[in-house]
Amino acid sequence: MKKKAKWVLGFALLIGLQGCERTQHSKVKEPNDWYTECVGSPLTAEQEATIRLKIDATHKVGQIEEIFRKKRLSGFNGNVLIAQKGVVLYEKSFGYSHLRDKDTLRSQHAFQLASLSKPFTAVAILKLYEAKKVRLEDSIQHFFPDFPYRAITIKDLLCHRSGLPNYTYAFMDSVRHGKKYPSNLDVMRWFATVKPTPVPYNRPNRSFNYSNTNYLVLAAIVEKVSGVTFEAYLQKQILAPLGMTHTFLNTNAADSTLPFRTVGHQYGREVPKDYYDEVVGDKGLYSTTGDLYRFYKGLTANCLLSRKTMREAFSPRSFERKGMKNYGYGFRMHLDEREEARYIYHGGWWKGYNTMMWMNPADDFIIIILSNSYNRSVYQIKELLDILHGQVQTDDIEKDL
Repeated sequence: MKKKAKWVLGFALLIGLQGCERTQHSKVKEPNDWYTECVGSPLTAEQEATIRLKIDATHKVGQIEEIFRKKRLSGFNGNVLIAQKGVVLYEKSFGYSHLRDKDTLRSQHAFQLASLSKPFTAVAILKLYEAKKVRLEDSIQHFFPDFPYRAITIKDLLCHRSGLPNYTYAFMDSVRHGKKYPSNLDVMRWFATVKPTPVPYNRPNRSFNYSNTNYLVLAAIVEKVSGVTFEAYLQKQILAPLGMTHTFLNTNAADSTLPFRTVGHQYGREVPKDYYDEVVGDKGLYSTTGDLYRFYKGLTANCLLSRKTMREAFSPRSFERKGMKNYGYGFRMHLDEREEARYIYHGGWWKGYNTMMWMNPADDFIIIILSNSYNRSVYQIKELLDILHGQVQTDDIEKDL
């Protein structure tokens, strides 16, 4: 059996056991009921007690607490949620939403996810694929005929193999004409009009090259195909069904999102709004640790996408360079020596925010760390992995991050 096939079969068995494959629940009208039907009813007190005993939760919580005590001493400011086998082991807030105002963080506070927004964009486009409204082999010109770079497919965009340059460095002031806070469609028009240099880094599908432009374009395709804003599409297709009531795009100016909207900090100072802050898909989504946990459970229970599509999303797609890291459709992977996915994750950094969501299918755990005051310790999770596995088996993790 081929290596990829072996990994895919193993993951399919895991997520098949965890939940249902159906993506529609016609008898269920309310989003929260839909979520419960698909993910399953909450654990009873007796069930949770049994699982906690089996995974040695008390011992793990004590160790996790000590790790975050040290992170806090090193300047960590943010929210954390760690869960295993359906049990939340650790959920805590450290520091402030606004450092200047000393307003204490709570679990309801929403953080800019930065590149951790990309998995949501990938799921959005894959839902259109399942609805047969797009094909993964469709080119960008199928949706935007004037886009200057040819032979780039949706598949190339999803796994960062398009060769496109990063849009944040592609346009001079003379192109932007003083316009502040452009939208995705504004940037797509600039590409068509200016055909910026440098040309793409590589030919399409030649090699992996992480570029935010890929996910800007994917979000623009979602809007073009669906006929609604990217935010409206996310709300209807992902956020509302999963009951993610504290998740929104930064283009949402509704007063209801303001009380628990954090601000980013760098070197102790608030970071002002960036020129490209309203370009979304590659970033721009705000969320909480609790909502991200619902997203994780929805993914692994096949509530959003079919089992087949999830296998595709979680399959590594870049092997031209040897190494432990790889990328699927909107998800990073850390591979083992057999080139099978040991961990599935994504991180982010944007203007004072840095984030991490790290999943392990085999031991069914998730680590969610959101910070609004840049701190490198967000990405230092080797000790946490050791604890959750219950044994030391992660010697290569930290050097590879």
